[in-house]
Amino acid sequence: VASLFADEGFTNLEITLNSPNAIESISELSSGFNQRINVGAGTVCTSEQLEIALFAGAGFIVTPVVNEEISRKCFLRDIPVFPGAYTPTEIYKADALGAAMVKIFPASQLGPQYVKELLAPFPDLKLLPTGGISLENMQPFMEAGAKGLGIGSQLFPKEIIQQGKWEELRMLFGRFLKRWAG
Repeated sequence: VASLFADEGFTNLEITLNSPNAIESISELSSGFNQRINVGAGTVCTSEQLEIALFAGAGFIVTPVVNEEISRKCFLRDIPVFPGAYTPTEIYKADALGAAMVKIFPASQLGPQYVKELLAPFPDLKLLPTGGISLENMQPFMEAGAKGLGIGSQLFPKEIIQQGKWEELRMLFGRFLKRWAG
């Protein structure tokens, strides 16, 4: 899956720590793709998880919430961190702590209009809508001002992967990239 992902032109891949064998996957992927893919760790909730993920080779960190300790440690080490936030206060705080981008989660519940409205008073925010992003709604999020998108199950459909439908997966990756290029 990761080979297809890289071959199609994707450059960043988040492995969530609540996935089976997450640390092993991060280690294998971060060393096995000769920097074709920047592999990061997601769902990092504790300093211990942060240290383990970084030791495994994670090149960026994604948290489900604004965790000041993790954000500060990443900032001091020059590791991009993408804290998860929902409210304007959380989003502003995450940005102030040095977030590379602020993960807006769950984006599908908030919609592109939320991104647009947040950027009115805070035009310099770098927002990364995540959760429920699909081929159908990614363009409106980008038009609203999102600087990136976090795409999970829509990009990696479990059924297609479990059945080994690699050509179908490759075509799906291509459709996402084409929509991103707009």
